[in-house]
Amino acid sequence: MLAAMPRAQELSFRRNILLTDRLSSAFTYAERLHRSQTRKGNDIPYVAHLMAVCATVLEWGGDEDVAIAALLHDAAEDQGGIKTLTAIRTRFGDRVADIVEACSDSITADKAVKAPWQARKEATVKKLRTVNRDVALVTAADKLHNLTALVRDVRRDGAETMKRFNAAPDKVVWYHAAVAEALIAHRDSAPVDEINEANAELAAMLGLPAQADG
Repeated sequence: MLAAMPRAQELSFRRNILLTDRLSSAFTYAERLHRSQTRKGNDIPYVAHLMAVCATVLEWGGDEDVAIAALLHDAAEDQGGIKTLTAIRTRFGDRVADIVEACSDSITADKAVKAPWQARKEATVKKLRTVNRDVALVTAADKLHNLTALVRDVRRDGAETMKRFNAAPDKVVWYHAAVAEALIAHRDSAPVDEINEANAELAAMLGLPAQADG
């Protein structure tokens, strides 16, 4: 499933997007941070996800700062917490670091003290209702790629593949529906409708309703 292009009224937002060596530096940094990490439940290098999210952000008109944040959106959450976030702020500036922080549901380096999955996801959904366009775009691109990968894996390996997650399948579907609902104000500048479409496909494959009922 390919990320859809922005709607016509947003095409002007895509003009004059200039990329520099900062993006190359961010890619190298992200790849190094996540080098030992693979996608949950398979051997796909994690950087593949970061590249996909970055590509979607650029296709939807994100500028270089937003594209860099896309590459680094999981860096603080998965690879070092506050220490990594501080390094990102030093290397790439406040705007990038602020987006990364907003896209993280936890930035503690100690996985043992993370809040339970449901509590973290409910807090994320609540936060997303008031985020700016930059955060909405990175978040939507991230969730869309996650769903694309899930649809692929369920189609290929069956519903058993969902057991690799900390949450039950109905909660995974609930979460993505809730994210799309929270981001609805940004549907013309981020792939929000595409999240709903992919989530509906996943739900149908799993025999579940695709709705955000909590």
